Amino acid sequence: MKTRPLSPHLQIWRWGPHMLVSILHRATGDGMALVGLGVLVWWLGALASGPEAYATFQSAMGSPLGLVVLVGLSWAFFTHLMSGLRHFVLDIGAGYELTTNRFWSIASPVIAVVLTMAFWAVMLTK
Repeated sequence: MKTRPLSPHLQIWRWGPHMLVSILHRATGDGMALVGLGVLVWWLGALASGPEAYATFQSAMGSPLGLVVLVGLSWAFFTHLMSGLRHFVLDIGAGYELTTNRFWSIASPVIAVVLTMAFWAVMLTK
């Protein structure tokens, strides 16, 4: 039996920030779909079930683990948003220059972290 060769990209391409942004985009999209949808359904169910169920939801989401989940979801949202905007610019044909592509590949997750921190700074001061 003859084995098929591996895809050449495994031997040719070096790891780069654009690869990280691509992987993060997929992972954050999946995370928001799985975890975020579960939290959203739980929240809506608690709202519909009355004050006692909603208090349980608030208690769970206000716990340290719940806050980690909520911060993680907001980070996933902003990361997905920034990489999606970067991808949109690439789709219209701009940003393919190596220095520009590298800059926005690094800037996208950094901006997402800054936006997440700003979002939670506002949320926690209210």
